[in-house]
Amino acid sequence: MSATYNFCAGPAMLPPAVMQKAKAELLDWNDQGVSVMELSHRSKEFIALADQSEADLRELMSIPDDYHVLFMHGGGRGQFAAVVNNFLGENGRALYLVDGSWSSSAVDEAIKLAGEDKVDTLNIVDKSNEISKVSIPNLHEVKQDYRYLHYCPNETVDGIEIFDEIDSPWPIIADMSSNIMSREIDVSRYGLIYAGAQKNIGPSGLSIVIVKDELLKLPQLPQASIMDYRLAVKHDSMFNTPPTFAWYLAAEVFKWLKDNGGIAAMAKTNTQKAELLYSFIDSGDFYENRVAVENRSQMNVTFYLKDESLNEAFLAESKAAGLVALKGHRSVGGMRASIYNAMSLEGVAALVEFMKKFADKHQS
Repeated sequence: MSATYNFCAGPAMLPPAVMQKAKAELLDWNDQGVSVMELSHRSKEFIALADQSEADLRELMSIPDDYHVLFMHGGGRGQFAAVVNNFLGENGRALYLVDGSWSSSAVDEAIKLAGEDKVDTLNIVDKSNEISKVSIPNLHEVKQDYRYLHYCPNETVDGIEIFDEIDSPWPIIADMSSNIMSREIDVSRYGLIYAGAQKNIGPSGLSIVIVKDELLKLPQLPQASIMDYRLAVKHDSMFNTPPTFAWYLAAEVFKWLKDNGGIAAMAKTNTQKAELLYSFIDSGDFYENRVAVENRSQMNVTFYLKDESLNEAFLAESKAAGLVALKGHRSVGGMRASIYNAMSLEGVAALVEFMKKFADKHQS
């Protein structure tokens, strides 16, 4: 069977080595005679897995000691609500930077829970000449005070990524669902980082939350107990039964990352993958990207065929060639190749080779 390369934006591909190990251990994990899915989350064996996974993530991301690492429910959307309820209280205000669909969705959730008068927004994307470019104003000149600033450094739909560290006078909360561990960051610059697992961590249903202890002193709004960060800290992410299989797979991904050089090595390969694909898109007039070079996502490469009547042929022929899930998000059309950590350089090279042949075949 020829190789299949999965460019799905999420749930995304997992490292093949992790999937092979999960397959081998599916019915008998850790010599327990049962699957990890069938084992109590309070057993000493699973507790050991949980402790090791946290230690590995802390090592990979150099997480300071005054930060808690939580394994929670709800995906990224669950955290949209949890952030508001955990930190805004009755008198808090928040500032949201908007650079795409997911940051807009976070705003909608915040307004629904806290009220429009408690949520301010700044649109930081300029789309002049149909090219999306991020411009972040001097936040220290803003007169209003906020409990936190929220932003999404990588927007999967439009393929926009913010690489610069944001200088904020308020705690920064970042939705890193689609670029966590893709490159090195300074965790100490953030008050809270959250990420749905289904892109660079593991399967859907699990969220990682990295929160500074200081933020947990802020007043809360009423909320469901399972989304309360303080309760999650108190109960070691096991206030209720966690998504154990997703946690197990995340733990295996962390091991895989460590075995393959850590985040620094991932960042180097991710840069190579993105440069290879973007360079080819820019090399001719058959395809185009509509994001400013400095804001092109390394995780989600969006592109368009100049002749959009060829879209269906492109998708059909790419699928036949073993290159799947390349259709762009329904809200923007075009194509999207999501090239998270698990996607190999060989997979991106195969995509580029297909795109070249397709262009040669259909060039007018």
